[in-house]
Amino acid sequence: MAKTVYQRNQKVWVESVGAWATIERIVPIWAKGFDEPVRVTYDVGLGREFHAHELKPEDKVDAEGAGMVANWRVLRARNKWQQESDCPHHPYPGTYPVVVTDPNDWGGWRTPGAEYDRDPRKIEYQARLISSAPRLHAIARQILELVADYPEDAPPALTALAQQASAIERYLHEVPAAPETATSAGLTE
Repeated sequence: MAKTVYQRNQKVWVESVGAWATIERIVPIWAKGFDEPVRVTYDVGLGREFHAHELKPEDKVDAEGAGMVANWRVLRARNKWQQESDCPHHPYPGTYPVVVTDPNDWGGWRTPGAEYDRDPRKIEYQARLISSAPRLHAIARQILELVADYPEDAPPALTALAQQASAIERYLHEVPAAPETATSAGLTE
């Protein structure tokens, strides 16, 4: 069964044409005896319908090209509030993990020292999980592509995983709308 990858009015790059377009219509292709469409194509107003693998969303970042996620890693920061002798129960006494997401060791994820002291093994696990997220995301995208390329041959369990990964992918690329203010709603005094 096929699921939609893109949404109506979403801006996409059409690889085979080399142009930007907007999804005008989602076209499900049904087969007798199936409760869901067997294939989904997209009408972008360029004269023919396109498959999902021929399109790329506007905000999708190519990991190889941009290097956006290649630098995620765990660094050790010195704990200013506790000496090594004060915290022998920590996996790495005297330090705490910091996940950086920038080549210049900026940005990313940090935890308060008190929280780290409360459960250091949990925080160490979170740091490793966060720094591994880009690689896990790449694996999920490969599963999506595999199922999209061979929908008839994909086992049901793999198809279900691909559907879950697709929902997460949509969530990752969803940009929340800014809250409507009184002036933008036309409610000025």
